[in-house]
Amino acid sequence: MAAQVFGSQYPEGVTTHSHSPSVVSWPAIIAGAVVAAAVSLILFALGSGLGFAAMSPWPGKGVSGVSAAVAAAIWLILTQWISAGVGGYIAGRLRSRWIGTHTHEVFFRDTAHGLITWAVASVLVTATLAAALSSTMAGAGHLTGSLMGAAGQHSMHEAPRNSGEMMPKAASVADYKLDRLLRPADAGAATQTVSDPKPEVAHIIANAVATGSLAEADRAYLAQIVAQRSGVSPQDAQKRVDDFTASAMDAEAKVKSAADTARKRAAEASIYLALSLLVGAFIASVSAALGGRLRDEHP
Repeated sequence: MAAQVFGSQYPEGVTTHSHSPSVVSWPAIIAGAVVAAAVSLILFALGSGLGFAAMSPWPGKGVSGVSAAVAAAIWLILTQWISAGVGGYIAGRLRSRWIGTHTHEVFFRDTAHGLITWAVASVLVTATLAAALSSTMAGAGHLTGSLMGAAGQHSMHEAPRNSGEMMPKAASVADYKLDRLLRPADAGAATQTVSDPKPEVAHIIANAVATGSLAEADRAYLAQIVAQRSGVSPQDAQKRVDDFTASAMDAEAKVKSAADTARKRAAEASIYLALSLLVGAFIASVSAALGGRLRDEHP
Protein backbone atom coordinates (compact mmCIF):
# COMPACT_ATOMS: atom_id res chain seq x y z
CA MET A 1 0.00 0.00 0.00
CA ALA A 2 1.33 3.41 -0.79
CA ALA A 3 0.80 6.93 0.56
CA GLN A 4 0.60 10.10 -1.52
CA VAL A 5 3.29 12.75 -0.84
CA PHE A 6 2.34 15.70 -2.99
CA GLY A 7 2.68 13.96 -6.30
CA SER A 8 5.12 11.14 -5.26
CA GLN A 9 4.50 7.56 -4.06
CA TYR A 10 6.42 5.72 -1.37
CA PRO A 11 5.70 2.42 0.44
CA GLU A 12 4.41 2.57 3.98
CA GLY A 13 7.09 2.06 6.58
CA VAL A 14 9.85 3.14 4.20
CA THR A 15 11.30 6.57 4.85
CA THR A 16 13.93 8.27 2.74
CA HIS A 17 15.87 11.04 4.39
CA SER A 18 17.00 14.33 2.94
CA HIS A 19 20.68 15.06 2.58
CA SER A 20 20.24 18.12 4.81
CA PRO A 21 21.29 17.50 8.45
CA SER A 22 18.29 19.55 9.62
CA VAL A 23 14.73 19.84 8.39
CA VAL A 24 14.72 23.58 9.13
CA SER A 25 15.23 25.67 6.01
CA TRP A 26 16.83 28.73 7.57
CA PRO A 27 17.46 30.56 4.28
CA ALA A 28 13.75 30.37 3.47
CA ILE A 29 12.83 31.45 7.02
CA ILE A 30 15.20 34.42 6.98
CA ALA A 31 14.00 35.46 3.52
CA GLY A 32 10.37 35.30 4.61
CA ALA A 33 11.11 37.16 7.85
CA VAL A 34 12.92 39.98 6.04
CA VAL A 35 10.02 40.33 3.60
CA ALA A 36 7.50 40.31 6.45
CA ALA A 37 9.48 42.92 8.39
CA ALA A 38 9.72 45.15 5.31
CA VAL A 39 5.98 44.88 4.66
CA SER A 40 5.29 45.65 8.34
CA LEU A 41 7.40 48.80 8.21
CA ILE A 42 5.71 49.95 5.01
CA LEU A 43 2.23 49.43 6.46
CA PHE A 44 3.27 51.05 9.74
CA ALA A 45 4.50 54.14 7.92
CA LEU A 46 1.35 54.24 5.80
CA GLY A 47 -0.90 53.87 8.84
CA SER A 48 0.99 56.57 10.72
CA GLY A 49 0.63 58.95 7.80
CA LEU A 50 -3.09 58.29 7.45
CA GLY A 51 -3.58 58.66 11.20
CA PHE A 52 -1.78 61.99 11.42
CA ALA A 53 -3.69 63.23 8.38
CA ALA A 54 -7.02 62.31 9.97
CA MET A 55 -6.32 63.96 13.34
CA SER A 56 -6.50 67.67 14.07
CA PRO A 57 -5.63 69.76 17.15
CA TRP A 58 -8.58 72.06 16.47
CA PRO A 59 -11.83 71.28 18.28
CA GLY A 60 -14.56 69.81 16.12
CA LYS A 61 -12.17 68.80 13.34
CA GLY A 62 -10.63 65.46 12.56
CA VAL A 63 -11.52 62.07 13.99
CA SER A 64 -12.26 61.62 17.67
CA GLY A 65 -9.93 59.85 20.07
CA VAL A 66 -12.14 56.77 20.25
CA SER A 67 -12.38 56.50 16.47
CA ALA A 68 -8.62 56.92 16.14
CA ALA A 69 -8.01 54.17 18.72
CA VAL A 70 -10.39 51.77 16.96
CA ALA A 71 -8.87 52.54 13.57
CA ALA A 72 -5.36 52.03 14.96
CA ALA A 73 -6.33 48.65 16.43
CA ILE A 74 -7.87 47.50 13.13
CA TRP A 75 -4.86 48.72 11.16
CA LEU A 76 -2.49 46.95 13.56
CA ILE A 77 -4.33 43.66 13.02
CA LEU A 78 -4.35 44.17 9.25
CA THR A 79 -0.64 44.95 9.31
CA GLN A 80 0.11 41.70 11.09
CA TRP A 81 -2.28 39.81 8.82
CA ILE A 82 -0.76 41.05 5.56
CA SER A 83 2.91 41.01 6.57
CA ALA A 84 2.72 37.62 8.26
CA GLY A 85 0.81 36.16 5.33
CA VAL A 86 3.36 37.39 2.79
CA GLY A 87 6.35 36.32 4.89
CA GLY A 88 4.94 32.89 5.68
CA TYR A 89 4.04 32.25 2.04
CA ILE A 90 7.55 33.23 0.90
CA ALA A 91 9.10 30.92 3.50
CA GLY A 92 6.85 28.04 2.41
CA ARG A 93 7.61 28.45 -1.30
CA LEU A 94 11.36 28.84 -0.83
CA ARG A 95 12.00 25.97 1.56
CA SER A 96 13.69 22.81 0.32
CA ARG A 97 11.56 19.84 -0.62
CA TRP A 98 11.30 16.97 1.86
CA ILE A 99 11.47 13.69 -0.04
CA GLY A 100 9.64 10.67 1.30
CA THR A 101 7.99 12.44 4.24
CA HIS A 102 4.44 11.83 5.36
CA THR A 103 1.92 14.53 4.46
CA HIS A 104 1.12 15.19 8.12
CA GLU A 105 4.78 15.73 8.89
CA VAL A 106 5.15 18.01 5.89
CA PHE A 107 2.18 20.05 7.04
CA PHE A 108 3.63 20.35 10.55
CA ARG A 109 7.04 21.42 9.27
CA ASP A 110 5.50 24.03 7.00
CA THR A 111 3.41 25.51 9.81
CA ALA A 112 6.47 25.48 12.06
CA HIS A 113 8.46 27.31 9.40
CA GLY A 114 5.71 29.91 9.15
CA LEU A 115 5.66 30.34 12.93
CA ILE A 116 9.44 30.74 13.08
CA THR A 117 9.32 33.20 10.20
CA TRP A 118 6.73 35.28 12.08
CA ALA A 119 8.83 35.18 15.26
CA VAL A 120 12.02 36.31 13.50
CA ALA A 121 10.13 39.08 11.68
CA SER A 122 8.60 40.27 14.96
CA VAL A 123 12.04 40.48 16.53
CA LEU A 124 13.38 42.42 13.52
CA VAL A 125 10.51 44.91 13.55
CA THR A 126 10.74 45.37 17.32
CA ALA A 127 14.50 45.95 17.15
CA THR A 128 14.08 48.46 14.31
CA LEU A 129 11.34 50.42 16.08
CA ALA A 130 13.22 50.31 19.38
CA ALA A 131 16.37 51.68 17.73
CA ALA A 132 14.38 54.47 16.06
CA LEU A 133 12.60 55.32 19.31
CA SER A 134 15.87 55.29 21.25
CA SER A 135 17.47 57.65 18.74
CA THR A 136 14.47 59.98 18.93
CA MET A 137 14.47 59.96 22.71
CA ALA A 138 18.21 60.64 22.80
CA GLY A 139 17.79 63.64 20.49
CA ALA A 140 14.91 64.95 22.58
CA GLY A 141 16.96 64.45 25.73
CA HIS A 142 19.86 66.48 24.35
CA LEU A 143 17.49 69.25 23.29
CA THR A 144 15.76 69.28 26.67
CA GLY A 145 19.10 69.34 28.46
CA SER A 146 20.24 72.33 26.39
CA LEU A 147 17.01 74.20 27.08
CA MET A 148 17.15 73.42 30.78
CA GLY A 149 20.78 74.53 30.92
CA ALA A 150 19.89 77.84 29.29
CA ALA A 151 16.91 78.25 31.59
CA GLY A 152 19.06 77.44 34.60
CA GLN A 153 21.59 80.11 33.71
CA HIS A 154 18.77 82.61 33.21
CA SER A 155 17.18 81.69 36.53
CA MET A 156 20.48 82.14 38.36
CA HIS A 157 20.53 85.75 37.22
CA GLU A 158 16.84 86.27 37.95
CA ALA A 159 16.67 84.39 41.25
CA PRO A 160 17.19 87.38 43.60
CA ARG A 161 14.31 89.22 41.97
CA ASN A 162 11.92 86.33 41.29
CA SER A 163 12.60 83.97 44.16
CA GLY A 164 9.09 84.35 45.52
CA GLU A 165 7.13 84.52 42.29
CA MET A 166 6.83 80.79 41.64
CA MET A 167 5.07 78.38 43.95
CA PRO A 168 6.79 74.99 44.09
CA LYS A 169 4.75 72.24 42.49
CA ALA A 170 5.41 69.76 45.24
CA ALA A 171 6.39 70.05 48.87
CA SER A 172 7.46 67.33 51.22
CA VAL A 173 5.56 66.47 54.36
CA ALA A 174 8.67 67.38 56.35
CA ASP A 175 8.56 70.97 55.06
CA TYR A 176 4.91 71.29 56.04
CA LYS A 177 5.51 69.88 59.52
CA LEU A 178 8.50 72.15 59.99
CA ASP A 179 6.39 75.15 59.03
CA ARG A 180 3.74 74.15 61.55
CA LEU A 181 6.41 73.76 64.22
CA LEU A 182 7.67 77.31 63.67
CA ARG A 183 4.26 78.86 62.99
CA PRO A 184 3.52 81.90 65.21
CA ALA A 185 0.21 82.16 67.02
CA ASP A 186 -0.59 85.39 65.18
CA ALA A 187 -0.48 85.37 61.40
CA GLY A 188 0.19 89.09 61.44
CA ALA A 189 3.45 88.46 63.25
CA ALA A 190 4.39 85.96 60.54
CA THR A 191 3.89 88.51 57.79
CA GLN A 192 6.12 90.94 59.67
CA THR A 193 8.93 88.51 60.45
CA VAL A 194 8.87 86.60 57.15
CA SER A 195 9.49 88.64 54.02
CA ASP A 196 7.80 86.14 51.71
CA PRO A 197 5.11 83.77 53.05
CA LYS A 198 4.60 82.09 49.66
CA PRO A 199 6.82 79.04 50.33
CA GLU A 200 4.93 78.29 53.55
CA VAL A 201 1.59 78.79 51.82
CA ALA A 202 2.74 76.45 49.05
CA HIS A 203 3.63 73.81 51.62
CA ILE A 204 0.20 74.08 53.22
CA ILE A 205 -1.65 73.84 49.90
CA ALA A 206 0.53 70.93 48.75
CA ASN A 207 -0.22 69.07 51.97
CA ALA A 208 -3.94 69.74 51.52
CA VAL A 209 -3.83 68.38 47.98
CA ALA A 210 -1.91 65.30 49.12
CA THR A 211 -4.26 64.55 52.02
CA GLY A 212 -7.43 65.60 50.22
CA SER A 213 -8.54 68.22 52.74
CA LEU A 214 -7.37 71.46 54.31
CA ALA A 215 -7.17 71.39 58.09
CA GLU A 216 -9.28 74.01 59.86
CA ALA A 217 -6.24 75.44 61.62
CA ASP A 218 -4.40 75.79 58.28
CA ARG A 219 -7.49 77.34 56.73
CA ALA A 220 -7.77 79.98 59.44
CA TYR A 221 -4.03 80.66 59.31
CA LEU A 222 -4.08 81.16 55.53
CA ALA A 223 -7.10 83.45 55.81
CA GLN A 224 -5.23 85.61 58.35
CA ILE A 225 -2.21 85.84 56.06
CA VAL A 226 -4.36 86.74 53.04
CA ALA A 227 -6.26 89.39 55.01
CA GLN A 228 -3.04 90.85 56.39
CA ARG A 229 -1.26 90.90 53.02
CA SER A 230 -4.16 92.02 50.80
CA GLY A 231 -6.16 94.19 53.18
CA VAL A 232 -9.48 92.46 52.38
CA SER A 233 -12.07 91.53 54.99
CA PRO A 234 -11.74 88.19 56.85
CA GLN A 235 -14.75 86.83 54.98
CA ASP A 236 -13.26 87.69 51.59
CA ALA A 237 -9.90 86.29 52.66
CA GLN A 238 -11.58 83.05 53.72
CA LYS A 239 -13.32 82.84 50.35
CA ARG A 240 -10.03 83.37 48.53
CA VAL A 241 -8.45 80.54 50.51
CA ASP A 242 -11.35 78.20 49.79
CA ASP A 243 -11.39 79.02 46.08
CA PHE A 244 -7.65 78.61 45.73
CA THR A 245 -7.64 75.29 47.59
CA ALA A 246 -10.55 74.00 45.53
CA SER A 247 -8.82 74.94 42.28
CA ALA A 248 -5.60 73.21 43.38
CA MET A 249 -7.49 70.03 44.30
CA ASP A 250 -9.43 70.17 41.03
CA ALA A 251 -6.19 70.45 39.08
CA GLU A 252 -4.83 67.44 40.96
CA ALA A 253 -8.00 65.49 40.19
CA LYS A 254 -7.66 66.32 36.49
CA VAL A 255 -4.07 65.09 36.49
CA LYS A 256 -5.12 61.80 38.13
CA SER A 257 -8.00 61.44 35.69
CA ALA A 258 -5.67 61.97 32.74
CA ALA A 259 -3.23 59.42 34.16
CA ASP A 260 -6.06 56.91 34.64
CA THR A 261 -7.24 57.48 31.07
CA ALA A 262 -3.69 56.95 29.80
CA ARG A 263 -3.48 53.74 31.84
CA LYS A 264 -6.68 52.42 30.26
CA ARG A 265 -5.48 53.36 26.78
CA ALA A 266 -2.17 51.58 27.40
CA ALA A 267 -3.99 48.47 28.61
CA GLU A 268 -6.21 48.47 25.51
CA ALA A 269 -3.20 48.97 23.26
CA SER A 270 -1.41 46.03 24.89
CA ILE A 271 -4.45 43.79 24.40
CA TYR A 272 -4.81 44.84 20.75
CA LEU A 273 -1.09 44.26 20.19
CA ALA A 274 -1.27 40.78 21.69
CA LEU A 275 -4.34 39.99 19.56
CA SER A 276 -2.65 41.21 16.39
CA LEU A 277 0.45 39.14 17.15
CA LEU A 278 -1.66 36.02 17.64
CA VAL A 279 -3.39 36.71 14.33
CA GLY A 280 0.00 37.18 12.68
CA ALA A 281 1.32 33.89 14.07
CA PHE A 282 -1.73 32.00 12.81
CA ILE A 283 -1.71 33.62 9.37
CA ALA A 284 2.03 33.02 8.94
CA SER A 285 1.62 29.34 9.78
CA VAL A 286 -1.31 28.87 7.39
CA SER A 287 0.41 30.82 4.60
CA ALA A 288 3.60 28.78 4.97
CA ALA A 289 1.59 25.55 4.78
CA LEU A 290 -0.13 26.83 1.63
CA GLY A 291 3.16 27.94 0.09
CA GLY A 292 4.81 24.62 0.95
CA ARG A 293 1.94 22.68 -0.59
CA LEU A 294 2.25 24.65 -3.83
CA ARG A 295 6.02 24.15 -3.71
CA ASP A 296 5.60 20.34 -3.59
CA GLU A 297 2.93 20.32 -6.28
CA HIS A 298 5.29 22.03 -8.74
CA PRO A 299 8.72 20.42 -8.33
